[in-house]
Amino acid sequence: MNTSVREYDAKLDSKKRITLRGCIFEYYHVKEKEDGTILLEPRELREPFRISENTLHMMDKAVENIKAGITSDEIDLSEF
Repeated sequence: MNTSVREYDAKLDSKKRITLRGCIFEYYHVKEKEDGTILLEPRELREPFRISENTLHMMDKAVENIKAGITSDEIDLSEF
């Protein structure tokens, strides 16, 4: 069972906004229910740790090239 960590009263400002205090997330999904309850769920606007299809395709192509021996000349990094 979830317990309340913090509880406070908020008031709408002149532009019908409410300020949330001490939030750890920047974005929230809002659900307004018929009984007047408002539910805020934290959101991330991107999928974390996701690699795009294009990047995966390029990585597969690079591995194929290495296996086929299609590579550039070696780079000397000894001075670093």
